[in-house]
Amino acid sequence: MAQISKEGIIEILESIGRLLELKGEIVFKIRAYTNAARALETFSGDLEQLSKEERLGEIDGVGKAIAEKITEMLETGKLGFYERLKAEFPAGLFELFELQGLGPKKIRALWDKLGITSVAELEAACNDGRVATLAGFGEKTAANITAAIASRAKHAGRFRLGEIAGEAEQMLAELKELPEVGLVSLAGSYRRRKEVVGDLDFIVATSKPEVVSEFFVKHTMVESVIVNGATKSSVRFKSGIQADLRVVKGGEYPFALNYFTGSKEHNIVLRSRALARGWTLNEYRLALVENPKTAPEPIPPIHEERDLYRALGLDYIPPELREDRGEFEAAENHTLPDLVEVENLRGTFHNHTTASDGRATLEEMAEAARELGLQYLGIADHSKSSFQAHGLDADRLLAQVAEIKALNAKYDGHFRIFSGTECDILKDGSLDFPDEVLAQLDYVVASVHAAFTQSQAEMTKRIIRAISNPHVTMLGHLTGRLLLSRDAYQVDVPAVIEAAAETGTIIELNASPWRLDMDWRWWPLAKEKGVRCSINPDAHSTGQLQQLFYGVGAARKGWLTRKDVVNCLPLGKIEAELARKRSRV
Repeated sequence: MAQISKEGIIEILESIGRLLELKGEIVFKIRAYTNAARALETFSGDLEQLSKEERLGEIDGVGKAIAEKITEMLETGKLGFYERLKAEFPAGLFELFELQGLGPKKIRALWDKLGITSVAELEAACNDGRVATLAGFGEKTAANITAAIASRAKHAGRFRLGEIAGEAEQMLAELKELPEVGLVSLAGSYRRRKEVVGDLDFIVATSKPEVVSEFFVKHTMVESVIVNGATKSSVRFKSGIQADLRVVKGGEYPFALNYFTGSKEHNIVLRSRALARGWTLNEYRLALVENPKTAPEPIPPIHEERDLYRALGLDYIPPELREDRGEFEAAENHTLPDLVEVENLRGTFHNHTTASDGRATLEEMAEAARELGLQYLGIADHSKSSFQAHGLDADRLLAQVAEIKALNAKYDGHFRIFSGTECDILKDGSLDFPDEVLAQLDYVVASVHAAFTQSQAEMTKRIIRAISNPHVTMLGHLTGRLLLSRDAYQVDVPAVIEAAAETGTIIELNASPWRLDMDWRWWPLAKEKGVRCSINPDAHSTGQLQQLFYGVGAARKGWLTRKDVVNCLPLGKIEAELARKRSRV
């Protein structure tokens, strides 16, 4: 079968739903595609095998017609129906879907009434006032669209880590399988686990560069070839990101891997340390300085990156820490932290079910967590003020608590679901549920979901009031940012960290690749103040539990160890951690 990922199929189904709405099709037809996309997100089986056995229709939410379309995509890598549907619209119109706050109905109105078919035309129509006069829009909507266009321009050519991880890891895995490849790794900001990346860098050691380069540029993920040279090839993947392949000899590999991993600031310090020893360091080798003023030190053999750091008088610095933010001093003094690993996690909190806006039931989420080897799972569906997310009122929440207790009885102590809520922090800092309701839960995540435009002082006061409540166990996505989409609201992060330390509140590291919030740059300060972290996936489906991977990467960038992360505690110890704040009262 042709290569297309499950994520690629989901993206096409979602795009069809948007295009049908743009076309004005009946709502049931539109929902069929969006429901099928949601169903595939939570499906963990073998799509290709089901397709071969003509059993795709057994997936709840996938009808016969859509099953046939999924089979076509699996067999050919594309879908004729989708290509024909796209052809009915101007190509530039699809750019408008990239703008925050613009849905199919508004895009249709802009096209029908103003003839707008591109972002450039839309910006001009906002600037000359035409959008503001359009029925259903107004000046505020026009201003929001202008801001969305500016945000899109600012982030052009940038990609969230989670957007491109699938392609990156697939290419890496396939390069490893080539018999001509000796060593291979991803480098660059991806290897350093930056939350946003500009391109992908693959480093390969091989004695047959032409074979590896040919495989790379002709891969089915490649949309276009930018450069195809003897030692470097550059392509653009179908996701839009540029990917560079650098092929080197075995002896050059540790230097190339180190250099292209970066960061630039980190590399400058490494080169300076090399010069102090009478050496020059570049992407291919260590060499003696020409005409040194003093006798240089002999260059030791370098077989891997660790040897390079050792030669420069340093402990090995993990890629995530290579930002010139104190790692050199720690590496010299043998005080680098033993960073948290995915395998250290024993459970996680802040997960949603179909009770609010999740796409899997309570039991399905629990079973998925067990399949991942977790010992416990915290459920935190939205509270009632998040009406757009079908938030729970007190009666529905307490009914869920009873359901969780009944389900826990089946697990006989070998696995546990903790009952919680993602409780809205209201505008004045009060909480969406009274204390007598919160007291009946195992834990509470408090989050801001509205009134983002408050001043820094107001927002900071609001959040600190909320986490001062003894029933609030942890603070969710502290700054409210959506990477490449919505900037953080104004908040004094150090003041909130200080308040969390004083009140014993855990701060969440939201592992959704859209958030990765609290930002990794703040975690060293939180750690210094004694604030504990909980790495939470904010999962709205069973598959999204695996977003923990991104959270761990961000935690490692923040210098966190397993002792700093509460959900590294096993069942039997985590209970006391969840109750610690309440017990202080």
